[in-house]
Amino acid sequence: MWVDSIPDGKGWTVLWSGRVLCICGGIRLIDVPCPACEAPPYDCSPQTVTFEDGSTVTVPPAFAGAEGRYEDYLYLEMMEREWTRTEPPEFQLLGSTSAKASVVLLFWTYFETRIERLLRVGFNGVPTALVEDTLDRYSSIGARLDRLYKVLFGTTYEKDLKEIGCSELWAHLREVQKRRNDFMHGNPQAFDDPFVERVVNHLQDEHEAWIAVFNRRVRAQRVAH
Repeated sequence: MWVDSIPDGKGWTVLWSGRVLCICGGIRLIDVPCPACEAPPYDCSPQTVTFEDGSTVTVPPAFAGAEGRYEDYLYLEMMEREWTRTEPPEFQLLGSTSAKASVVLLFWTYFETRIERLLRVGFNGVPTALVEDTLDRYSSIGARLDRLYKVLFGTTYEKDLKEIGCSELWAHLREVQKRRNDFMHGNPQAFDDPFVERVVNHLQDEHEAWIAVFNRRVRAQRVAH
């Protein structure tokens, strides 16, 4: 599992490690061209700044992190904590419900926030009030992944995943969505240990696929405009 190969001293937030925002809005690594606009690797040499009085100062390069907001790190840290914590010996849940079931709920919430960030790419230039009103009208994740996604991009998230060679991840996401709904509507056994382990095992691949789709949409928007 990918979490077993995380370097010492690092945690699940390593999924954002080394990724920065490009000036085009895409998500990139510093030392390779941007996948959204093909801008060259960044120059990481120190820069000398000269002030009006003639004095100078040398500063290292700085880049904006690719995370959308602080919560991107928080969700990953919370999932890691729930996955790694040890339950007391007397702790039991009814039936086959996993003691780490909360990992799935946290993952799905995190996934929904990233889908909203992705959708906002399609609202480039649209007044904020209209953006917020539209997102309110399409508030459910199902409507956003299907109808709103198609309105904004002319396709679906499922098709975008297939186009980048990740069709199996769509099947996984659909299973997570179904089991999450089952769990929320009175079937806690929907989150058993094997399922929670699959969610964690797929987390890195799902995260990287989302980034690839995000850059795909940024690139398409640039071409359209």
